[in-house]
Amino acid sequence: MSFLSIRGLTAGYGKSVVLRGIDLEVDEGESVAVVGKNGAGKSTLLNSFFGGTAIRGGSIRLGDVAIEKLPAYAAPKHGASISPQGRLILPHLTVRENLLLGAASGRKGQWTLERVYELFPILRERHDKMGTALSGGQQQMLAVGRALLGNPRVLLLDEPSEGLSPILVDDLVSTFNRIRESGTGILVVEQHLNLVRRTTQRFVVMAKGEIIDRGRTDEIDEPKHRQALAF
Repeated sequence: MSFLSIRGLTAGYGKSVVLRGIDLEVDEGESVAVVGKNGAGKSTLLNSFFGGTAIRGGSIRLGDVAIEKLPAYAAPKHGASISPQGRLILPHLTVRENLLLGAASGRKGQWTLERVYELFPILRERHDKMGTALSGGQQQMLAVGRALLGNPRVLLLDEPSEGLSPILVDDLVSTFNRIRESGTGILVVEQHLNLVRRTTQRFVVMAKGEIIDRGRTDEIDEPKHRQALAF
């Protein structure tokens, strides 16, 4: 049984319906990508974990807990944390203080401040600097480290390569593979297939709020999948 299970999810904002009948699963230690063009509903899917949408139907389960009707803080408590699009680093806090925000859920597990510093040594070096004083790539490390300190069983990543150079994307590939190999599941929303090909095992394609294709990532370049990606 998969740890994260989404069934028939229909959600949106106000009276507007964005997601229609989404079915998706992620297990611990598995990495799954959600790909598609801008406006497909990918970020809306992740927002639905944290009370950011009006859910009209379906379910989001973390283990045996249904969270779709619970408050926004329920997802971190039950094992899902997010590195959001745009990183959302708090400018008035240091690197260390930004990281420790991720531990607010109180979950215990393998991810400690020391372990995050081992994963991202630059954050140890700059722990007393203001979070927004870091480069774009370092801020992405900070956002991922903050999410890991919630000790998630599944880590949600929203456009992690956005605005980063190819060299920094290479660093993220290595990092995400290490996280997955540690047993933490990953659900990544991403437009750039370079990262998807190298860090995920399965993918789904979204268009107009629906999943229109899915498969194994090592088959993503086959014609039937390329056609869906171009939709």
